[in-house]
Formats: sequence, C-alpha cells, structure tokens
Amino acid sequence: MGGFPSDLQIAKAATLLPLGDIAAGMGIGSHLVTPYGRQVAKIELDAIEELADRPRAKYVVVSAVTPTPLGEGKTTTTVGLGQAMHHIGKRATIAIRQPSMGPTFGIKGGAAGGGYSQVVPMEQLNLHLTGDFHAVTAAHNMLSAVLDNHLFQGNESEIDQHNITWRRVLDVNDRALRNVVVGLGSRLDGLPRQTGFDITAASEVMAIFALARSVPEMRERVGRIVVAYTRDGKPVTAEDIGGAGSMAVIMRDAMAPNLLQTLENTPVLVHAGPFGNIAHGNSSVVADLIGIHSGDYLITEAGFGADMGAERFFNIKCRASGLTPDAAVVVTTVRALKAHSGKHRIVAGRPLPEALLAENPDEVHIGGANLRKQIENIRVHGVPAVVAINAFPGDHPSEHAAIAEIAASMGARSAVCTHFAEGGRGATDLARAVAEAADEPSEFRFLYPESAPLREKIEIVAREIYGADGVDYAPPAARQIDSYERNGFGHLPVCIAKTHLSISSDPSLTGAPTGWRLPVREVRASVGAGFIYPICGDMRTMPGLGAHPAAHQIDLDAAGEIINLS
Repeated sequence: MGGFPSDLQIAKAATLLPLGDIAAGMGIGSHLVTPYGRQVAKIELDAIEELADRPRAKYVVVSAVTPTPLGEGKTTTTVGLGQAMHHIGKRATIAIRQPSMGPTFGIKGGAAGGGYSQVVPMEQLNLHLTGDFHAVTAAHNMLSAVLDNHLFQGNESEIDQHNITWRRVLDVNDRALRNVVVGLGSRLDGLPRQTGFDITAASEVMAIFALARSVPEMRERVGRIVVAYTRDGKPVTAEDIGGAGSMAVIMRDAMAPNLLQTLENTPVLVHAGPFGNIAHGNSSVVADLIGIHSGDYLITEAGFGADMGAERFFNIKCRASGLTPDAAVVVTTVRALKAHSGKHRIVAGRPLPEALLAENPDEVHIGGANLRKQIENIRVHGVPAVVAINAFPGDHPSEHAAIAEIAASMGARSAVCTHFAEGGRGATDLARAVAEAADEPSEFRFLYPESAPLREKIEIVAREIYGADGVDYAPPAARQIDSYERNGFGHLPVCIAKTHLSISSDPSLTGAPTGWRLPVREVRASVGAGFIYPICGDMRTMPGLGAHPAAHQIDLDAAGEIINLS
C-alpha cells in the first residue's frame, strides 16, 4: 500500500548506532553507561561531576501556543530541531519526559515524536522503558501503605483522619479509582476511610524525581512530603511516619537518566514525566545537568503552552537546577491559530471543518493573539523567542507569511519547518534561527522573588502570564495559604493548576482573553517537590478511557511484534 508510513513503521526501519557510540559522542565514558537491552541505557549520575569541566551548551526550551485538539507537534519539533543542529554543523542533545502509559493507551497515543522526527525505539519509550514510572508508583504506594499502617497501629502522630492529603497512584487511566474506600473487611484489615487514586504522573514523588539534583537530595525531599495534618493544623511528613527511607531505596536506580537516540542518531535523555497540570511538566534536572555539558546545544521541552510548562520551567525547574536558558521556541501551526480565532468547532477524532482548511490569513491574524501572548510570556523572563511554524499539508504560503508577520511584530525570529516529513533537514532554518537567538546576551530573570508572599506570587503569574485582572480566593483557599505561611512554606514557588486548553482558567476561551479574574478554589502543598499549587477549576488527576481508546487497537501480531502503537 502507498501513502506515508506510520510512525511505528518508520521507527522499525531506522538504522541505530550502538549506544556506547552515542554516549562517547556526548563525552560520556563506557564506565558510566548501563545497558538495558540493546537500544536503551542508563547514564550513571557520576557523569554530572565528570562532565562538569566541559564547555556549557546553549540551553533551549521548546514550548508552544495553547494546545488545541489538533495537536501542534511540540515533541516532534523538539526532536526535529535536535536533528537539524547536525545539519548546520552543531551537536545537540535532547532531553524530554517519559510518556505515561495512561495516555498511550488512552486517546493521546505515544509521545516519541512523529514521522521522521522520532525518538527510538519508540515501543520501549512508550511502554515501560526502564521501569522508572513503576518505581515512582511503588515508592508512592509504599508511603500510602506506611500511612495506613501508622493509623492502624495507634496513630502516634495524632493525624486528623479528615485531613489526610496522600492518596495512591497507578499508571493507567481508570476513572473508577478516582474515589475509593480502603480498610473494609475485618478489624485486622485496617481503618476504613475514603481516599482515591491519581495517575502516576501526578504523584509528588514524580515531581521530586524530576527536580532533585542527586540521590541524597531525592532522599531529603521525599522525607519532606506532607501526608496529612494533625488536628491543630501541624504537617505530618513521610519522615515523621518512617516511610521516607524505603521510598528512597525504591527510587535510587530510577534516578539515573535513560539514554536513547533519534532516527538520525542524535542523543536523547528521557527521564521523569511529571503531570503538566498540577506539577511542573518538565523532564528531569539530572538529565539536564548531564546534557548541558554533552554538546553545543541542550534542547528540552516544557509541557502544554508557554503559560504553563515554560513558566514553570523558568520559575520552578531553573530555580532547582541553577541552569539558565539561552533561547525558547514557541511551536505553532496554521490550524492552531485558526482554532484560536474562535470561529471553528473542532472535536478530537472527527473530520476537520472545511472552513478551517480554506485559505484565510486574516483568521490566522485573529488567532495570532494567542501566539503574541505566548511570545510575551517567554520574553517577560528575558529569554529570546523563536517561532517554529510546523507546516502541514494543505497550509497556504499566505498563512505561513501571516505567522511570520505576527512573530516579527513581537521581535521574534520564525521559521517554517517540515521535519515530520523530512527529518532534521526540514528544520535547518529553525536551527539557524535558534542558534542566532541563543547567541544574544542572556538577560534571564525569574518572574518573582522567593521572598514574595504566596498571594503576591499567585497574582503576579495571573496578571503577567495569564492576562487576568486579578485573583479571587475562595475562603478555604485563603485559609490554606495562611496555614502554609504559618508552617514555613511561604518561600516556595507556585505551580498554578488550571486548564491547559486556554490561557485563562476557562477552557472555552480561545486566543488571549482579557477582562477576567482567576478563581482559586483550593491550595495544596507539594513540600517535598518544593512548590505550592493553587487549584483553579476542576483538575482531573486520574484520567478515564474514552469510548474508543488506543487500548482497543494496540496488540501483538502473529510474530509477537507490537502493532498499532502511535
């Protein structure tokens, strides 16, 4: 059959280099490489110290406009850009998150890139990899078991059973587990109480895993996890109930980043996968501390749009790592900006409206309000922005020109990319634009100081990044903020949990909405991870499966090969 091959077909046809050669090209000796099969390896954390004297790479983060159901191709662009650097005579290392199996078997599919800009082997990347997610799941649930045993054995810490914040996790989309009762049965089966499950990517252990700079720091952070509060409002930690040590033991080997490669043999560090809604949505600090000394460019990706993943990259991840970015990419498409015009109803899995495909640069300019705001969100941190115009068949040159005009009006470079169909060769213009931007003098700055009160931090993000007129706190949220500041958590950065489908807190609002206020209904503390997360709206931390999930199609063929994985 003709037509463009599937991602899995392309991946299986790839010619891969031995990972020892990939690591050697990064300056990493074989004594630091632990193979997991033939095409995946772990890099020992000693590499951070051994590479420290090598030159520092330019640090580039890839973000995007506000996501639409169409998909903008952010990971594909990240991979394509990394591959393209080789075509212009530069060496790049890519750092991305590991996909959660929940979305892989749900509606999203895998997260290895696409077309001729993929990370391979894509089957292993999307399914288990080296078991890091399972280690997070086990460590998290070990603490859950210790907590329930602490209650059963007499509750020495005097935990208020109506103020327990620690749940359980599983790396499967399963809505039936969102709210459960544990401890049913006989007296010896534990104390009955209501709790629930989140997806593993939403675990605070995952956020810690991504932000810790070393195994000892990971051990310290898991000890600080707050699992509950006493009746007088004092926090009870994993250390207090004796759960932290076992958690750290389970997580120790997972702390080593995973090394893979692209279709064009560019090295890729795949590590951690924190949720992009209630956590910071970025890959691991330790991977970046290795990658920053392994080539000319380290290219990483931040979850969702620049108002979410990039803002958290700047204000949470960069605080933790001590690294400062040199440039940022904002990925967009013609179709995405037409969607942000508010003139089309788009439903995932259904045919695109004919009007969306018709040539209409004016609509691109209307939807371009979202792109302009996301460029502004990058530049307010002092980082130069480059717009990647991810080209699709059916785009019109006038519409690409409209996006370039929007970028230029904001002082940003832009480039049209065809990396999905052409691999790195299709992103060389983007690579040159990024290289030029990264050579500009660095003026990186955080959005707010650590010393600012929590309300001030929330309000700065709401006004400066989201475009809100202000913030409205529900009474419980106001009390929680006061409690956290009394307990000494006020210095932590904020990670605002809101919809990813709009810059605002209302998922139905496209473009760059103004004249609205951010409603904060609840505020939670991830003390071990090191951030406070205000909740704005109904955040689902355990997804459900749709009517026709990918789980219905993914299978093995007669030869035992995986099929229908995308």
